[in-house]
Amino acid sequence: MAHAVPARGTSTGTSPGTGARGRTTTPDVFGERAHKVAKWAVPVTIGLVYGYWAASINRHGGPVTGWNLLFGFMTVLAFVVLFAVVRAVAGRLPREGHAVLWAAFAGSALGFLYAQSGVAMFTCVVVSLLLAAAVFATLFYRYYTHEDAKGHQVT
Repeated sequence: MAHAVPARGTSTGTSPGTGARGRTTTPDVFGERAHKVAKWAVPVTIGLVYGYWAASINRHGGPVTGWNLLFGFMTVLAFVVLFAVVRAVAGRLPREGHAVLWAAFAGSALGFLYAQSGVAMFTCVVVSLLLAAAVFATLFYRYYTHEDAKGHQVT
């Protein structure tokens, strides 16, 4: 029978379910290659959905045009690049900065989509700030409860 976690006494030198520092870890069922592919496939897929959504809102129910397609693909490109930058920078920040950066990204992304519908800018700003506040509170709580005082992952 195959085991997801190495048994005691194997070449890893740790007991089952513990990492290098003796912390409990979950088994990794995917290989390193799958993680590398997912690192870019997930943001690109989310970006494609986001770009299609932005383009469909922007055309206001009209026909699909070349400019509309260009707008959609440029939106995808901007989303994926910003996502990659936020992912690269956020990991180096303390928990507060990490949460603020992801909250700003989420709020801005929603604000951009909402602004395409033609509503008042004040409404877009308020809705974006509400989402950003919710994302910040959620992520700060998660990082605060899953890191020690020095910012190292606990679980």
